[in-house]
Amino acid sequence: MTRTYTFTVEEGRIRLDRFLGEALREQDVSREKVKRAIREGGCLVDGALCSDAAAKVRAGQSVVLRMESEPSRVEPEEGELAVLYQDDFLAVINKPAGLTVHPAPSCPEGTLVHRLVARFPSLRAQEGFRPGIVHRLDKDTSGLICVALTEEARLRLAEAFAERRIRKEYLALVRGVPPAAGLVDAPLGRHPTVKVKVAVVKNGKEARSEWRVLHKGRQYALLGVRIHTGRTHQIRVHMAHIGHPLWGDALYGRGGQPSSSGGGLCPDPAPRQMLHAWHLSFIHPFTGESLAFTCPPPSDFLETALHLERRMRRVVVTGVAGCGKSLFMRMLGEEGVSTWSADAAVVRLYEPGQEAWLALRRRYGDRFVPDDHTPVDRKALATALLPSAEDGLDVRELESLLHPLVLDDLEHFWTQEEAAGRSYAVAEVPLWFESGWSRTQTEAVPYVVGIACEQEERCRRLLDVRGWSTALLARMDGLQWTQERKMAACDRVIANSGTEEALRAQARAFVTEMDGWEAAGRLAFQERWERIVNEPCPLVEKGLSSDESL
Repeated sequence: MTRTYTFTVEEGRIRLDRFLGEALREQDVSREKVKRAIREGGCLVDGALCSDAAAKVRAGQSVVLRMESEPSRVEPEEGELAVLYQDDFLAVINKPAGLTVHPAPSCPEGTLVHRLVARFPSLRAQEGFRPGIVHRLDKDTSGLICVALTEEARLRLAEAFAERRIRKEYLALVRGVPPAAGLVDAPLGRHPTVKVKVAVVKNGKEARSEWRVLHKGRQYALLGVRIHTGRTHQIRVHMAHIGHPLWGDALYGRGGQPSSSGGGLCPDPAPRQMLHAWHLSFIHPFTGESLAFTCPPPSDFLETALHLERRMRRVVVTGVAGCGKSLFMRMLGEEGVSTWSADAAVVRLYEPGQEAWLALRRRYGDRFVPDDHTPVDRKALATALLPSAEDGLDVRELESLLHPLVLDDLEHFWTQEEAAGRSYAVAEVPLWFESGWSRTQTEAVPYVVGIACEQEERCRRLLDVRGWSTALLARMDGLQWTQERKMAACDRVIANSGTEEALRAQARAFVTEMDGWEAAGRLAFQERWERIVNEPCPLVEKGLSSDESL
């Protein structure tokens, strides 16, 4: 059977085969086949035969191409097919990601159409390689697709799509968080330099996408995107155009997203472009009934969102001298918890050649660093920091020199542990509140645990066990908040006035609680997610176009 295609060149000068190749792109006609038809005498330009595929055509010229169409050779193939609705005229299918809709030169078999023909043999009566297909989804886009089971149904549904009387809304996981709602009205056409891409171009075809934010995450948003036109790659290009490309989109996305911790780009966790045909509603072309379908996304959507939501819980343990915080930290370490100690960090930073050692050596000479091979004299430094020091040293200057170095070491610890996939990590910081570090935390505010001890027991431990003097105890207490004030500022207080075994039991209970924190958060997020993605589809009212039924 011979098919005839008629076109009018709209702009510029362009090679004949290229013009026809682009014009027939939606028909899946290869450029080589176009060239062959031209060479065989099947092309007229302004009524005159043209057999030169490289000839240039100009704006306003008429081009007619006659081609012998190949009979449909779509053979039925068994495969999973999720049919959500069917009657004598049409069916609504939930297409999985990774499945091409219809055959093409690059994918001659193993498509949705092959499975449809196996399930609905009547489709073989329709001509071509796209029996029943009235709209398409990209291979890696999942979700709802409507299939016409008869030729008359195909014509009526195609007309409804062309006249925008069918409402379509997608779910999209995009990078960053756009405004709560918005509209992209930007024409689309072939990318000027990359053949496989579509782009926003000045003289492209009309394309309108409307979005609403359904959920705001840490570095992503879940959008409901309603399309008022059905251009190739429309949502993917429009979202990238406004600076919020889809997660997992290798063609229009980015290679990575800046991590909130400042550690460069975080890898894309999405297994594919995160786009799902969510809602579909229309008037039945034969019965006049209003039909509406909602299809929640597959599990990879939720898993990607959970990965992006995941944030390691930063835990700080603090308390006054003698409360038992270091013992508590040691017990956590024995339970396999990742821990960090400000005191241990200081010892490390005070070693020859380390940051604090260099800073003190440059600023104060040999006062705290006797020579080039000796660690910082911590006793001399501690004496200088005491409130009773009367040698004119600017304590604030000394603290401002040292505290940022220790804080930077702590940030490095937390970043490293989060990258390793820890659900939580614990840092012991005796002067957490006094140092002002709590005020520097913004996005990842730590969970602060205070270790409290009765005053009489605390003094016994310091004076009798550690051998402190009452004067030293008084001076050290003068460096920090009182226990009452410090514990009042904590999120959680663990009492430690009993035995070591009693504290160990509390440490184990704390580990169990922290281990369950992520699972509880995951469950709560899943419950919110289910409420969002099961939102029912609005009906298209009879007599209204999709644009009018907003």
